[in-house]
Amino acid sequence: MEIYSTEEQQVDAIKQFWKDYGTSIVVGAVVGLGGLFGWNYYSEHKIAQAELASEAFQAMSAPAMTEAGMLAAAETFAKDYNQKGYQSLLSLIVAKAAVEAGDLDKAESTLKSVIATAADTSLVMVATIRLARVQAEQGQLAIAITTLEQVSDPAFTAQRDELKGDFLVRKGDAEQAKAAYQAAVDNGGATASPALQMKLDNLNKA
Repeated sequence: MEIYSTEEQQVDAIKQFWKDYGTSIVVGAVVGLGGLFGWNYYSEHKIAQAELASEAFQAMSAPAMTEAGMLAAAETFAKDYNQKGYQSLLSLIVAKAAVEAGDLDKAESTLKSVIATAADTSLVMVATIRLARVQAEQGQLAIAITTLEQVSDPAFTAQRDELKGDFLVRKGDAEQAKAAYQAAVDNGGATASPALQMKLDNLNKA
């Protein structure tokens, strides 16, 4: 079951950033602490853990990883490494694997954990949009629309409004759906989602 759309590109960009720079960020922070407090052993241990986490993350996010393998590996990763940046990204991957396996309850709880714990605003916004999609698939359209109201980052407003329009169409509320689609168009959503203008035009013709 595929219920994700353009936010996938944003996740890929964040994931690539952590692949490229995650270890360096952690290492830099730890080395700084080590220089200040003289925690040489602690620093070396944390650096080694960061490098291992980076390697494990890249292996787990490989396209060849099966859904079952991803779910099992993610649980092991959480126990073995305390890397919040990687963990939030892996949780998004786990949630997607759960959706594709038909386990919407698992996806919902995993996405809620990302929203509660992720320090990165973009990850929280992506998780919130995906949570709304999962809730809609569960038949909870009103709750899904309420969840979308938590999406406040301007970079995600067009996606939010288009998705809100989709949910309102499913509820049978054409007038509010038009308003949501128009808001998405006004925020440049048609550039990322060519189908958006068609959705609005179809409602206007009805």
